[in-house]
Amino acid sequence: MEEINLKEFWDYYTRYIVKIVIIVTIFVIGAFVYTKFLKTPMYSTSTTIVLVKADQENTTNDTITQTDITLNQKLVSTYRQIMKSKLVVQQVIDDLDLDIDYLTLSKKIDVQSIEDTEILKITVTNESAEDATAIANKLTKIFGDEVSKIYNINNVSVIDLAEVPTSPSNINTIKTVVIMALVGFVLSSGIVFIIFYFDDIVRDTETLEKESNLPILSKIFKDNSNVELIVNEKPNAAASEGIRNLRTSLQFSSVDEKLKTILVTSSVPSDGKSYVSANLAISFAQAGKRTLLIDCDLRKGRQHKIFSISGNEGLSNLLIEDVKNCSNYIFKTTINNLFLMPRGTFPPNPSELLNSKKNRLLIETLQKHFEIVILDGAPISGLSDSLILSSLVDKTIIVASINHTPKTELTNAKKALDSVSANVAGIVANRVVAKKGTSGSYYYYYGYDDNSEKSKSKKSK
Repeated sequence: MEEINLKEFWDYYTRYIVKIVIIVTIFVIGAFVYTKFLKTPMYSTSTTIVLVKADQENTTNDTITQTDITLNQKLVSTYRQIMKSKLVVQQVIDDLDLDIDYLTLSKKIDVQSIEDTEILKITVTNESAEDATAIANKLTKIFGDEVSKIYNINNVSVIDLAEVPTSPSNINTIKTVVIMALVGFVLSSGIVFIIFYFDDIVRDTETLEKESNLPILSKIFKDNSNVELIVNEKPNAAASEGIRNLRTSLQFSSVDEKLKTILVTSSVPSDGKSYVSANLAISFAQAGKRTLLIDCDLRKGRQHKIFSISGNEGLSNLLIEDVKNCSNYIFKTTINNLFLMPRGTFPPNPSELLNSKKNRLLIETLQKHFEIVILDGAPISGLSDSLILSSLVDKTIIVASINHTPKTELTNAKKALDSVSANVAGIVANRVVAKKGTSGSYYYYYGYDDNSEKSKSKKSK
């Protein structure tokens, strides 16, 4: 069984607090409405009898003997059955002119013997308090008469007659509401625990490092403005700082090695690799590096949309021609030092094109004309495109989106890259949400992706 991290579970649990409160409230309201307006009130009343000395005709001694006590104790079980027998119950129905059958009334009668005594407690429960009282008292009288006839003894004496109850016996609003509130809480909490235990989504950076066995190069904060080129348009945003930190981390990871080509990929779609690729390219360009961004996602690449450049011709078109004509497929962007090669026409064989000698020659050629070449690769899950590209670049980085990337897919992506001896620099935690801590400084928790999480990052004052 997988060890449960209590802190991790608590952080996960707190995200569902509002939903848990709603569920508990629904249970409480439901319990209140049911007990107050829907549940049929039932009234219970009791009478008690005691088995006394057997009053036989030939009895001359008024003293209760051990024989009398033993006889009465043995008769207790028998008397309980007689009390609920059709012989007795049907007479009660007839005498009181009740509109009920024997079996139904019998179920409303409960006969209990008081332990170690000859006392029987007869309880009758009914929708009417008056009827319950009448039935209990009539039942006791008829029972005594029938016992006298059956055994020819008169050893039944009434201790307490039934009294009319003033409140229902089956309705306790406060108790019911409290119980249902606990049921709602336990049920909802149990569901959250089950979801947490079987959840395959990366929820925090600790899990991200553990599952990938890679260092976190940077945390990219989610920006609710949905600006694609955030480093250029919102340079002071937290997300922009995260991108610049990523650029610095990459540079420090290659102190003794050249760093000219970088592959940006992810384990699954929608992790934000194109967003990271575009802004990382802008960051290098702003640092004075002549930078080329190549959209190598020949299936669903969208860099031409991000930069508002025509994507009709690009990498795929170049790879079926002479790569010496690469300048015809490179477009200058509005950002100084940044150039873009779009994906081009969607080809029927993306993997074959990327694995071609032409592509290898192209990357070698482009390194001579640009200081930094960033490749926006396809997601690794189920595709070999990025695995092929990883062998052609100096560094590979994996983008993972908190609360989106599955743990298994992330692990499989890392194993796939290891299998081709890719030089993986680390992992980028995308869509991190900053939240103000109680001390006024930032602490971090990781929200849902842009389409499902409504929380907003807050700035410390």
